[in-house]
Amino acid sequence: MTTIRLPDAEATEALGARLGAAAPEQCVIYLHGDLGAGKTTLVRGLLRALGHQGPVPSPTYTLLEPYEFDGRTVLHLDLYRLADPGELDYLGLRDYLGRPMLVLVEWPQRGRGALPPADLEITLEYAGDQRLAILEPTSPGGTFLVPD
Repeated sequence: MTTIRLPDAEATEALGARLGAAAPEQCVIYLHGDLGAGKTTLVRGLLRALGHQGPVPSPTYTLLEPYEFDGRTVLHLDLYRLADPGELDYLGLRDYLGRPMLVLVEWPQRGRGALPPADLEITLEYAGDQRLAILEPTSPGGTFLVPD
């Protein structure tokens, strides 16, 4: 487990960029933290590092947002409003997961049983006016994602 102090949103985006640079084509990252802790900010940094130029809204209402980069797929899920994990079947999650992709899941506990296991779990916590990112690899592939 690794803990990283994030003094501001720019540091959170920079952590996301480092993760994006290290992430293999097939990887699942769970993002934990209270509302406003910086989960979507971290995702924004990761997506921009991969080449996304547009806005990165939290898919709170759509639940999932796919991104394509030169043949690489990134799927961003925000399950905060998910009432039942079975709802993910209606969104076609299984169809997405049938091919290699980077999957980023905010509020993964709400999709328990319907999600693939994580390679890396990141918890963002408030620490005064800063944040802490706690990175815990949960597979051998997740170990390579933890910055030195």
